[in-house]
Amino acid sequence: MADYVVEFGKDGGRPEPDGRLDASAFHRNHQPIWAVLEKFLIGRAGDVLEAGSGTGQHVVYFAAHSPDITWWPSDFNDNHLKSIEAWRVHSGLSNIRPPLRIDLTDPAWCPEMTDGRGPRDLVAVFCANVIHIAPWRVAEGLFAGAARCLRADGRLFLYGPFKRDGKHTAVSNAVFDTSLREANPEWGVRDNAEVERLAQSVGLALIETTEMPANNLVLTFARNGL
Repeated sequence: MADYVVEFGKDGGRPEPDGRLDASAFHRNHQPIWAVLEKFLIGRAGDVLEAGSGTGQHVVYFAAHSPDITWWPSDFNDNHLKSIEAWRVHSGLSNIRPPLRIDLTDPAWCPEMTDGRGPRDLVAVFCANVIHIAPWRVAEGLFAGAARCLRADGRLFLYGPFKRDGKHTAVSNAVFDTSLREANPEWGVRDNAEVERLAQSVGLALIETTEMPANNLVLTFARNGL
């Protein structure tokens, strides 16, 4: 898997001695994102996997607000994994599992997802700010894994910047897209229609698009017909 453009947390202060990183984006977006997730998760119990947890701050916030949900954070970057585990321990929350090392370019994700050590029949998969700073095969692996692991009524929530029908939703997103593609031609802000076609190829359907602050969206996917 390709490295991220920047390692999450490097735009904040110095890491804590235990390895906890602080991402400025978390402080801007965690409440609006939770408002979307909460509508679906309220009253439900089970396992939710966060694909690409970054610093680990989101999963701690979400877990604190959903005690009946068991949260499984994950990442591929070693410093992220260290930060996620440090935030998990620091939080003292019993409904967060140790982070999984998931390579989203592999549709199987990680051995734990197939050998019984990881979660199965997921209530939801949440993924924020990943597919635009990674090759398209990461999106392919994300959707393939979600389609395999979600239970019948499960949801995939995908947060980040997206084009809509081939057009950027803001000048800032267009500038961001250009910078991404200059850094790596395989990166870039994805088009919602392109993502929807990928979802359909694995039996998932886009059921809701939610406008978010800073010209971002949450795309919500479910199994076809549900």
